[in-house]
Amino acid sequence: IVAPVSPMTRLILTTLLLLASAAWAGPFEDAIAASNRKDYATALRLFRPMTEQGYSDAQSNLGLMYEEGKGVVQDYVEALKWYRLAATQGQAQAQYNLGLMYGQGKGVMQSYAEAVEWYRLAASQRQPMAQYNLGLMYEKGKGVRQDYAEAAKWYKFAAMQGHVPAQYNLGLIYDHGKGVAQDFAAAAKWYRLAAVEGQASAQYNLGLMYDEGKGVAQDFSEAVKWYRLAAAQGIAPAQSNLGLMFGRGKGVELDYGEAAKWYRRAAMQGHAPAQYNLGSIYGKGEGVQVDVFRAYLWFNLAAANGDTGAVKARDDAASNMTRQQIVQVQKLARECLERGYKGCDRFLR
Repeated sequence: IVAPVSPMTRLILTTLLLLASAAWAGPFEDAIAASNRKDYATALRLFRPMTEQGYSDAQSNLGLMYEEGKGVVQDYVEALKWYRLAATQGQAQAQYNLGLMYGQGKGVMQSYAEAVEWYRLAASQRQPMAQYNLGLMYEKGKGVRQDYAEAAKWYKFAAMQGHVPAQYNLGLIYDHGKGVAQDFAAAAKWYRLAAVEGQASAQYNLGLMYDEGKGVAQDFSEAVKWYRLAAAQGIAPAQSNLGLMFGRGKGVELDYGEAAKWYRRAAMQGHAPAQYNLGSIYGKGEGVQVDVFRAYLWFNLAAANGDTGAVKARDDAASNMTRQQIVQVQKLARECLERGYKGCDRFLR
């Protein structure tokens, strides 16, 4: 049985720790500066004496050096040792890193339950990444019983500190009403905060909300703006929807050529609706020359990717082709899939 520590003893220990921290402040800053300029040998030399004296910030950083193999041979077990020494002193970053080690099974047997406990300790100290990860654990039911309300709580704590993935996830929570009352305005608010920081999926979702008038006044120009930003980052649904906006003249001037360009970019990523629309514009000659072979190709690929409407469109295109032509294009479609869409209809004649 461990005897309780008296208030006076706690006060003395706290004072000693503060004095030690003050004494190590200069060398610690020098060690961080050395690490930042990738002079890991100097950083290691400076961190070592501090770690041996129990300085938790130095222990946490030494753990990181072992985890990443900077200035030392990479050693997850040694990293775990130093993280634990710092974490048990209440060092929030070490608690978070220890949670990551348990969550990923690095240097220790994977344990989501153990990861949750360390994330919780760090999260209670307002460590935003720990708050976000704790939210993830509750949302996915890893190491804890799945609880969307608890996930929303921790996402919100992190989001309010500017953690972008948490802002996006909180937007999703409100958008779908998971653990909270569905609230499109709140969803749009959190998507926007993430979107302005460049989070591509948030940009797409915000564009969708402007497109459909969910949580915001419907505004096709604003939808185009956000679709364009997400599309530039390679988000296939955003590229496809941007194609639709150009193809219908919503928020932009009607431009079939631009529509075809964006459909193609999404189609080359295997996005079935874009593949269908690309087939459609080849069939109609909108922004491209009429080309029944390419129309059949893209309808066929869209059908293969689960677009049921593409089956009839493909069969309609086939009625204007010979059996030999159909076999040729089907062969190209298979090759296209095997190559991950690289090249694709470029080889059609």
